[in-house]
Amino acid sequence: MENSAPSTTAWGNLYHRLFQIGIWVKGIDGLLEVIGGVLFLMVSPAALNRYVAMLTQDELREDPDDLLANMLRHAASHLSVNSKLIGSAYLLGNGVVKIFLATGILRGKLWCYPAAIVVISLFVCLQIARLFFHFSILMLIGTVIDIAIVLLIGREYRRVKSNACGH
Repeated sequence: MENSAPSTTAWGNLYHRLFQIGIWVKGIDGLLEVIGGVLFLMVSPAALNRYVAMLTQDELREDPDDLLANMLRHAASHLSVNSKLIGSAYLLGNGVVKIFLATGILRGKLWCYPAAIVVISLFVCLQIARLFFHFSILMLIGTVIDIAIVLLIGREYRRVKSNACGH
């Protein structure tokens, strides 16, 4: 009688592939955050306000009550120099850490695995707290993906560590 379930090796290969995709996604996300942080630093609050107004004008013409467009306009119009600096620092710091850890993991640095688990888990905790106060389906999806990536990193860490020890 033939077993139609995938073999343990097939599951292991799937988990490894998902792990690699997750690490690449985190690295690319980090790169985009660094780019965003630099751009955020370079653009004046007035210019950002004009840019957001230009981007949202068609949507608001079509639907004056559009929640996202109105939130963007409100945030841009109330952006202070200090909040712009804090936002830039957050994006830059978060992005650099993600790039550093993703690069370390992709290069096989064993210590990066637990470091990434801790860092991503801290961000998951922050995201969960934010979800309680400002629910967003995109934030929920991102949080679920981050939890999956933490689990995949943990699984891959055990596999790599076991292989390194000769088990």
